[in-house]
Amino acid sequence: MTTTIDPKTSNASAPSRAELLATPGIASGEFVQETLALTRRLFIQLKRRPTTLIAGIIQPLMWLVLFGALFQNVPEGLFGTSQSYGQFLCAGVIVFTAFSGALNAGLPVMFDREFGFLNRLLVAPLASRFSIVLASAIFITTLSLIQTVAIVITSVFLGAGLPGAAGLAVVALIVLMLVLGVTALSLGLSFALPGHIELLAVIFVTNLPLLFASTALVPLAFMPTWLQFVSSLNPLSFAIEPIRYLYLHSDWTFASIVMDAPWGSVSLGGALLLLAGFDAIALVSIQRLLYRRLS
Repeated sequence: MTTTIDPKTSNASAPSRAELLATPGIASGEFVQETLALTRRLFIQLKRRPTTLIAGIIQPLMWLVLFGALFQNVPEGLFGTSQSYGQFLCAGVIVFTAFSGALNAGLPVMFDREFGFLNRLLVAPLASRFSIVLASAIFITTLSLIQTVAIVITSVFLGAGLPGAAGLAVVALIVLMLVLGVTALSLGLSFALPGHIELLAVIFVTNLPLLFASTALVPLAFMPTWLQFVSSLNPLSFAIEPIRYLYLHSDWTFASIVMDAPWGSVSLGGALLLLAGFDAIALVSIQRLLYRRLS
């Protein structure tokens, strides 16, 4: 006895190619699992070669100690209400360290591209390929928080003081917001540029000019008028000035004026909104690029 197979019935019961290739979405447990696995891979690399973390902690501490000692004999009140230049410099070192680390966020992805590992991930049945980007963001954010904690602890011993618990929470929020935007731009560059040489060139060209065009080392009043406009539009200044204010004032509120820019006064809440706007612009600007590269 022979059995005949109806092609219509067979095709209806068999899964289509699209169904076979379908993968869980971002809200799935698989996405969380693979993001944690990719993040763990980055930390294993860091554990095997901890030089990056060690240098990332030692360098800002050297800035804090050496620059603080260099200007320790300046007249009192020269740097606003700061008791010492070390106290004034602390906010700048925190922000610039987080910025530098976030600017390097695209390097691991770039090296994965060049060594072919990224291609293997792109053909793997991932729940979402955006776990690759998210893992890098989590890794860089964690390193930035570790560096920030080291700087804050060292600054206490150098006499810079310490904000209250609420102030420290706002400091952490500011650092996270800055890291988010800069990390997004760095990851976008890692997919847009042809190789790590070009990415390193962008990092080197961007790093120091943004530092000197901010209020990290001197207040706005020390700068010529044109540089005051540039510095007051620099995202680093929107992070530095609120943190500096939190160190110097225990009675802060979100309405407190943290920066008197040439174009107007900026409150603590306004600085947070400006940083949020910077993050939104950075994320929107790389969205299409990531969809194209990861699709």
